[in-house]
Amino acid sequence: MSQFFQIHPETPQKRLVKQAVEILRQGGVIVYPTDSGYAIGCHLGDKQATDRIKRIRQLDDKHNFTLMCRDLSDIGTYAKVDNTQYRLLKAHTPGPYTFILDATSEVPRRLLHPKRKTIGLRVPDNNIVQALLGELGEPIISSTLILPGEEHPMTDPDEIRDKLEHELDLIIEGGFCGMEATTVVNLTGAVPEIIRVGKGDPAPFQVE
Repeated sequence: MSQFFQIHPETPQKRLVKQAVEILRQGGVIVYPTDSGYAIGCHLGDKQATDRIKRIRQLDDKHNFTLMCRDLSDIGTYAKVDNTQYRLLKAHTPGPYTFILDATSEVPRRLLHPKRKTIGLRVPDNNIVQALLGELGEPIISSTLILPGEEHPMTDPDEIRDKLEHELDLIIEGGFCGMEATTVVNLTGAVPEIIRVGKGDPAPFQVE
């Protein structure tokens, strides 16, 4: 049975943030709000928790997990970023984008796309996530909370609890955070490639 925290979207309660991070550190799987729908996540180093996320979402090994990062310094640790990529990232973070980049050796192999050795990274514009990341001190492995057979992310914490309370360790209610997933941009090639159009404006990454 999962716990259910109501955390204020503007001024997250430190006590609840600390409790949520402790659940992550102990191998918990949590659902939390971002700037583009609710996400499901776990601790970076926990294989069992990652496997639980795969089971809940029915994901295969080709799924690109996302590292939810506090800022660009995290991205530089886990992804290979050149000057051009860095400028693009700096101009569009924090925000509702997921960027596909070549991973560094800091990323566990089980989280990488098996053929391309890439990882998704994002810096969310959401106070609750930023508080969690600040307390945790490292990224959260995440995936948009889209259930099997559905096209859109889940948006209602009460519905999430009804459907998944026996699968999760914690659900954080942080208010309505939109119905669109992130815009996914692949930055591993010579020019940016839009993989999925979502909440973030794709125009800055489209090459004529």
